[in-house]
Amino acid sequence: MKKRKVAILSVGIIIVALLLEVSILKYVNDKNAYQTSKVLIDRVSTVLNKNDESREALIRSMKEDYIVRAKAVSYVVDAKPQVEYDVDELQKIAKLMSIDEIHLFDENGSIYSGSMPKYFGYSFDSGEQIGYFKPMLNDKSLTMCQDVTPNTSEGKEMMYAITWNEDGTKMIQIGITPTRLLNEIKQNKVSTVVADMPVYKGMEIFAADAETKVIEGATDNNKIGEKLDAIGISSEQVNKDQVIVTHVKVDGKHCRCMTRWDDSYIVAVTVEDSVYLEGTLLAILIVGIYLVLATCWMMYMLSKVIKERVEKEKLLYTSNTDELTKCFNRHAYEKDINDLELNAEWIYISMDLNGLKHVNDSYGHAAGDELICAVADCMKNSFSEYGKVYRIGGDEFVVITKNIGQFEEALGGFEHRVEEWHGKFVDSMTVSYGYVFSSEKKWNSVYDIAKAADKRMYESKEQFYRERDNDRRK
Repeated sequence: MKKRKVAILSVGIIIVALLLEVSILKYVNDKNAYQTSKVLIDRVSTVLNKNDESREALIRSMKEDYIVRAKAVSYVVDAKPQVEYDVDELQKIAKLMSIDEIHLFDENGSIYSGSMPKYFGYSFDSGEQIGYFKPMLNDKSLTMCQDVTPNTSEGKEMMYAITWNEDGTKMIQIGITPTRLLNEIKQNKVSTVVADMPVYKGMEIFAADAETKVIEGATDNNKIGEKLDAIGISSEQVNKDQVIVTHVKVDGKHCRCMTRWDDSYIVAVTVEDSVYLEGTLLAILIVGIYLVLATCWMMYMLSKVIKERVEKEKLLYTSNTDELTKCFNRHAYEKDINDLELNAEWIYISMDLNGLKHVNDSYGHAAGDELICAVADCMKNSFSEYGKVYRIGGDEFVVITKNIGQFEEALGGFEHRVEEWHGKFVDSMTVSYGYVFSSEKKWNSVYDIAKAADKRMYESKEQFYRERDNDRRK
């Protein structure tokens, strides 16, 4: 029964844990989808709104864009602290943001992490190119983007943008090769810009004209020329300069959709729910297996503890129980009487079988054992409810009860059971007893009470043998 309750409790804990995990994963997935979509929307909007400007204007916009990317990387690093020292994750973020390098500077202007470990240890004092960013040390409100300049370490033509994170504890710098600027000047069409955006599996980007709602750029070229409403993205809910998050159905797939109307374009990013569902199911499976294994281990350890406890209790029972009568033995008796208090009310009863030696000699020890077990049963049936029954010798028994009010009734019941008893080897039995109340007088010790009870028991036994003109030893 206990094992069943433990099993039910364990299953309940597993279910609660899995439900909690689902809730946490949903929260994390929603947050990640929002962050990723916002980064992509920021980037797409920044690029699209600069398409019609001059080369100089485009370069300025690229600088702004790179600062946005630096801030976006800073936002991601702050939102996910575990990536701060993870080179692989920083490289993935760099790829997602279409940048070549990510460097994290401490408050002293030294690189301590990033996507390129070979640059770790460089500082604003390492060379003229990197020294350009020294003003960042004195003003944490600054964001800077450098013109195309050979970098300090290799002399490679690069363009760097840098910003402080939100709490001002570190600087995030991104690096981009200048050839990317030229490519972006050439690729100023909306369709090209959107098509070249790096996206994860299950993610799509759409850029539509703000007036006509016609899609001009999409990661899926087949959707170019269609209206947003036609593919399942409502344009009626979108207000200028407002970001909204909705659940839509695109190509029969349920998706989270982030939409923003920015100047001339409406930019939307969709992420399929199934992408996160797969990850969630895998996480649930892994955690579920772990919880099951952990529960099995706990149940094994619990069963081991219970087994040891049962064995200990069994050993304790054996050490305190008379093997023949199943009464408490002398060991238990000696222990219990030492715990008795003289100022408390209790009764000490000393009992002894009459004629046991005669029965053993005449009918054998089987008959004697029958008598011993019989009187033990009579005692237990009469007194166990109110106290304890001890076998302290061959035919010597002791009863200690604290139920003073029920004593006479219990004693009467005992005498009746003795009188009514008939055995297999012996037809009847008699018992001599003597009892003492702890409250009779002021006793010096518990043993004095025991002696007094024994004396009264022997007086009763002597009277029994006198009346029958028998030798009490027989």
